[in-house]
Amino acid sequence: MVDWLTRNIPFPPQASSVAGHVDAAYLYLVITTVSLAVLLAVLVITFAIRYHRRSRYEIPPQIQGNNLIEFGWTGATFGLFLTMFLFGAKVYFDLQVPPANAIEMYATGKQWMWKVQHPGGQREINELHVPVGQAVRLTMTSQDVIHSFFVPAFRVKQDVVPGRYSTLWFTATKPGTYHLFCAEYCGAKHSGMVGYVYAMEPAEYDRWLTSGAAEGSLSSQGEKLYQQYGCSTCHDLEGKGPGPSFRGVYRSQVRLDNGSTVFADESYLRESILQSDAKVVLGFKSIMPIFRGQLQEDQVLALIEYIKALENSRPNVESPSAGSTAGSETGAR
Repeated sequence: MVDWLTRNIPFPPQASSVAGHVDAAYLYLVITTVSLAVLLAVLVITFAIRYHRRSRYEIPPQIQGNNLIEFGWTGATFGLFLTMFLFGAKVYFDLQVPPANAIEMYATGKQWMWKVQHPGGQREINELHVPVGQAVRLTMTSQDVIHSFFVPAFRVKQDVVPGRYSTLWFTATKPGTYHLFCAEYCGAKHSGMVGYVYAMEPAEYDRWLTSGAAEGSLSSQGEKLYQQYGCSTCHDLEGKGPGPSFRGVYRSQVRLDNGSTVFADESYLRESILQSDAKVVLGFKSIMPIFRGQLQEDQVLALIEYIKALENSRPNVESPSAGSTAGSETGAR
């Protein structure tokens, strides 16, 4: 049924692993609500004609109600709308949880373009090359105003907000070229903020990766920044500096000086780099300078990728990286 409808209605092509599920949920909601609206309209008209007053003094028979009809109607509508909720929730959670083997990429929205960085250091503007059959996870932010990353053929859309990270994932299932839009009004040239996603066979994608020039991987660029901005002085990887070590901090539980615990994801690392006194790691002082305004978004992303590359070895669990404040470096507080 869903396939027939999507073939005969001007839908964008289904080119991702979640596109069919999103279409099914959408069509289920539309068909259900339209059917109920038609049913209620027919009942209202039928009852208005059938039970209208035939004379000015007519007294209609008094109806005491029917419990069977009441319970049946209530139960049927409850079950129907509960099904809607569960169906929608299943699709929503599927869209929020990427596979563990997803390729990590980064996107920055800027009036009026999308800047994309691959793990290997390749950069694109208003274009995104991805392999078919491989999950891709995008970590996104905005350099100026709110944007929204929207690929209709993949049925994925995510707002991109200044000062924070949002994520989106998809798995392309069909090779081809697909439209990329900004779905949030972002200024005078909003309509021109368009691009393309190129879904390629894995072998072709590998050739594309090696054909372009790349200034080292993102993590290697982040390591250069780690040295350039003096992060290594305080955030010694062996945990011997005045600031917490970066090693093993990503995806760890970081204890703060106020007694709380925070999960070290990309958003926490970004905040720690740009606003070092926001969350101070337990056992360290807030002596790291503020880097907001000194680092570009792509530099912050490179630093985060370097910190993520240090995830596998963690000598000190309680003061993992970037959490708190330490000296004058860029990595975390």
